Amino acid sequence: MVRTKSVSTALAALVWVPLGFSQIQNQPDDGQWVMAAKNYASTRYSTLNQINTQNVKNLKLDWTFSTGYTRGHEAAPLVVNNTMYIVTPYPNDLYALDLTKPGAPMKWVYQPHPNPSSQGVACCDVVNRGAAYYKGKIIYNLLDVETVAVDANSGKELWRTKLGDINLGESITMAPIVAKDVVLVGNSGGEFGVRGWLAGLDADNGKVKWRAYATGPDKDVLIGANFKPFYASDRGQDLGVKTWPRGGWEIGGATAWSWISYDPELDLFYYGTSNPGPWNPEQRPGDNKWGSTLFARRPETGEAIWAYQLNPHDLHDYDGVNENILLDLTINGQPRKVLAHPDRNGRMYIMDRSNGEVLSAETFVYVNTSFSVDLKTGELKLNPTKKTGFNTIRDACPAPPGGKDWQPSSFSPRTGLIYLPHNNLCYEMQGTQANYIAGTPFVGMNVRMYAGPGGNRGAFSAWDPVNAKTVWAINETFPVWTGTVVTAGDVVFYGTMDGWFKAVDAHNGTLLWRFKLGSGTIGQPITYKGPDGKQYVAILCGVGGWSGAVVAGGLNTVDGTAALGFANAMTDLGKYTTKGGMLYVFSLP
Repeated sequence: MVRTKSVSTALAALVWVPLGFSQIQNQPDDGQWVMAAKNYASTRYSTLNQINTQNVKNLKLDWTFSTGYTRGHEAAPLVVNNTMYIVTPYPNDLYALDLTKPGAPMKWVYQPHPNPSSQGVACCDVVNRGAAYYKGKIIYNLLDVETVAVDANSGKELWRTKLGDINLGESITMAPIVAKDVVLVGNSGGEFGVRGWLAGLDADNGKVKWRAYATGPDKDVLIGANFKPFYASDRGQDLGVKTWPRGGWEIGGATAWSWISYDPELDLFYYGTSNPGPWNPEQRPGDNKWGSTLFARRPETGEAIWAYQLNPHDLHDYDGVNENILLDLTINGQPRKVLAHPDRNGRMYIMDRSNGEVLSAETFVYVNTSFSVDLKTGELKLNPTKKTGFNTIRDACPAPPGGKDWQPSSFSPRTGLIYLPHNNLCYEMQGTQANYIAGTPFVGMNVRMYAGPGGNRGAFSAWDPVNAKTVWAINETFPVWTGTVVTAGDVVFYGTMDGWFKAVDAHNGTLLWRFKLGSGTIGQPITYKGPDGKQYVAILCGVGGWSGAVVAGGLNTVDGTAALGFANAMTDLGKYTTKGGMLYVFSLP
C-alpha cells in the first residue's frame, strides 16, 4: 500500500532543458539542485558565491529536519521550485519540504513500502544515494529492485517498475539519472552472485526500453558493430563468456550500483561495473569481463560504444563504479574531452571520453597492489606479492573499499582542481571456498582492514588533473565517506564520520568553518538559492553505510571480519558518534 500525505500548494511548472557539457560549464546557476551529481558532468560545482572564503566563518544553522530513521543516510537532497526533496534509507520514504516557509515544513511524504526482505540482501547497509527531477517527476530507486516516479507537486505515484528479484540477492541503492527521456538504473548485489545489469526505462511510463548485462554474450551486453574499445585487450567476440570459467559469468556480479554521467554533445553516458563474483579470484580464472569496467553507451538504445577494463580479474574488490567527472581540459598542450575517474585501485584515471584512451593514471593514495598503468596497452601492472586467492596476504593497500569508494568528488573550473574524499586503509585476507546459493553471500574471503601509512584512516585532498598530482591534503581520523560540493565562492564542503561538517579553502585546504552534527555523516552536501535569494548549504547526517555499519548495525567488533572486514578498522567509531537521521541547513546571518 502507498500512502501520500499532502499538505502542500502546487509547484510552479519547471521547464527541463538538458545542457551540453560546455553549457554546463558556463551556465549561470539557477540555484536549484535537480540531480544528485548537480549536473550531467557530475562536477558537483555551484556558481553560487554569496558564501565565500571571507564570510563562510559566519555560517549559522538555519533549520533542521528529522527523517525518523537511523541507518546510513547517503542521499543528496534535491531542490526544485522552492521545494526540497529528501530520500531516506530503507524504507525509502520521499519527503517534500516547503522552502518558502520558516523552518521548511513538510508538504507531503510518499511512502512506497518496499519489501522488508530486501534488507537481508543489502550487503553494505540499506542506503539510498538520492533521486533525480525530470519533467515534473521525482524519480528514484527502492531497495527491493523497483524504480518509482512521483509527481513533484502532489506526491502521487505515477509509475512503479519492478526490475529484479531480491530472492537472487538483487537490490538497488544508486541514484538514477535521466538522459533523452530515458531513466538509467543499475542493480546492486555483486556479493551475492547476481548478474549485473544497467537498464533504460521510459521516463513517461517506466517501461523497460533495454537492458545491458555486464557479463555474457555480446548480444546480452549490447555490444555490436559500433563497439570500438581503444585497447586490444578489450576487443574480441563474446569476451563476457570466454574470459570466465564455464558458467561463471551467470553468477559473476559486475553490477552497476553507483554513478552515471552523460555528455549530450557526444551522446554518451558513462558508468562503471562492480567487482566480479566471488571475491576469491582463484574461483574465476580469466579477465572476468566485463567486471570492474568503464562503459560508454548510448542512452536511447544502451548500445556499447567503448569499454575499458580497469581491474581485469579483480583481485581486491576494486570494482570500477566510482564517479566519472566530465571535463574539457588541455592535456600535454592538446584540448581533450576527458573524464576523470578516481578508481578504488587508488589511481586517478584521466581518459579521453570519446574513445577510452588513458591519458594518465597516477596514484592519489598509498598503493602497493599495483606498480603502474601502461598507457600504450592500458594494462594495470600488478604487484605479484599481493595476489589474492586460496592464500593469506597482509599489508595490501588500498583495502577493498579502495583509495575511495562511492563517495563522490567535485571539480571547480575556477581552481582547476578535483576535490577527493577518500580512505587510507590497508588489509589482510585469507581466501576461502565460496559456494553459490541464490540470495546468500558469495564472497570467499575473510578480510580485516586497518589504517594505512600515517595511522589516519581517511583524507580529503585536491587533485590537479592536468599535471596528475595531489596539490594539498587534509588527514582525517576516519574514512571520509561523504560527498563534496565546491562553489564559485572558492569554498569546498565535506563531512566526517565523527560528525563534523567542514568548509575549507578550495585553493589550499585551509579550514574556514566547521559545525558538529548530531551523528557522523556519510551524506552528500549541496548548496542552493532559497526563495529569499540567499545561498544555503545542506547535508544529511546519519552514520552508516559500509564504513559505519559497526554503529548503524550495532555490530560486535570482536569479529574483525564483520561488515566484510570494515569492522576491524572502525572498532572505535562508537566512541565518537551515535546513530542519527537529520537534515541540517545553514546560511549566513
